Amino acid sequence: MFSFDNTYAKLPNRFYARVQPRTPSNPKPVIRNVELARELELDIDAFLDDAGVAALSGLRVPEGAAPLAMAYAGHQFGVWVPSLGDGRALLLGEIIDRHGRRRDIHLKGSGKTPFSRQGDGKMWLGPAIREYIVSEALHGLGIPTTRSLAVMETGDPVYRERAFPGAVLTRVGNAHVRVGTFEYFAARNDDAAVKLLADYVISRLYPELIESDRPYIELLRTLIKRQAELIAQWMSVGFIHGVMNTDNVSLAVETIDFGPCAFMDIYSPGRVFSSIDSTGRYSFSLQPSIAHLNLLPLARSLLPFIDDDRKRAIQLAQDALDAFPDTYDLAYEDIAHKKLGLYEWKAGDKDLASDFLGAVRFANADLTLSYRTISTDQPLSLKCEDFAAFCEDLGPFEDWLYDWHRRLRSEKVCSRERGEMMRRHNPLYIARNHQVQKAIDKALDGDFSYVHWLAKVLSQPFTEQDGAESLAQMPLKHEVVHETYCGT
Repeated sequence: MFSFDNTYAKLPNRFYARVQPRTPSNPKPVIRNVELARELELDIDAFLDDAGVAALSGLRVPEGAAPLAMAYAGHQFGVWVPSLGDGRALLLGEIIDRHGRRRDIHLKGSGKTPFSRQGDGKMWLGPAIREYIVSEALHGLGIPTTRSLAVMETGDPVYRERAFPGAVLTRVGNAHVRVGTFEYFAARNDDAAVKLLADYVISRLYPELIESDRPYIELLRTLIKRQAELIAQWMSVGFIHGVMNTDNVSLAVETIDFGPCAFMDIYSPGRVFSSIDSTGRYSFSLQPSIAHLNLLPLARSLLPFIDDDRKRAIQLAQDALDAFPDTYDLAYEDIAHKKLGLYEWKAGDKDLASDFLGAVRFANADLTLSYRTISTDQPLSLKCEDFAAFCEDLGPFEDWLYDWHRRLRSEKVCSRERGEMMRRHNPLYIARNHQVQKAIDKALDGDFSYVHWLAKVLSQPFTEQDGAESLAQMPLKHEVVHETYCGT
């Protein structure tokens, strides 16, 4: 089914541990991503038959695979952990998709590895479904992310606070090298491994840098820019990652390692969903600054190769890091412009975008529905009352609407075109926590239909779909999800 062409497995043994996936007792499919399978140029008949179930559950290692658990370290909630690694995941191998891109095929929940520490290496069905739905929802929103190819039940129980059905998720990424991978070797003073890893990342992900006179500082600059742009996209849709540790920062600059992730309903900048984030370190509003901080150990690891003069290397790296805030601001402002239906940059636009979020916050309003409400073909006719269904106080919108209408009148733009642009950037559907939980609850009762339906609707989040009205509504009070969990 897979035509493997593996490169990471050719790196020295200290980069990984060879591991075979555990054998599930009775695997069966929960959901399979046929659209992604076609993109990967898989044999669809094999993908959907027993051979596919066996390969995607760990029952049989497919021909050409080279299963391995990757070694890495990381700063977890700011605390240095020198040895982490894939504790419940395996890189099966790499394939070339129909666009000529190299893609990792990764099993998650496939059993213990030498990096599991006290864990069992397993995954229960709930987190597997959450990752499938949320990662595919982000893809639908146009946000770089690892993707989900399939979820398989294993037929074996997984014990957390009680027994749950076990599952294996197959995820697909452009690579699974992390900031923590560089930290792992830098902490061991293994400069040869750091350089080999950097050369691997450049060759695989950023080949345009190969001919650069200074490829390593250019790699750092590229990663800083793309990471800033990724976080700006998260912030524009109210996405909270939940565990922004350095081992969860991908050098492919994709959203990776979904645990207690969530989308906000009511806009609250300090919002935290993760049950383990007691200090709010990874709250919504702090995500840009945490992303900036997470790039520091990467820069440190690359210093020996940036310049032979250490002081010069430090200055170049510092200059690159110092560019993050402005790069983030520019990326976010560009997105905000489109979300507000603005075509030209004018003085005061940054304040207009900020004031909109202020109005949403003080109105105790739903973020997604607030943006979608202004995405109309008749924006100058919009009134405070149009926000009434999803906020507690209409007052905060009054002044903002006056300022926005005045700003819109300053541009000679067709209202219909403006509305279409806003609807292309303001989704109607997001992976709302209560809907994801509903899909999980139904799956635990053996009904996977809601998982399939939810994933299908979220694949086209900007387009209104018949029968999906409930997905464009706030949760009722008894449906609100206050905490999400890692699931390890």
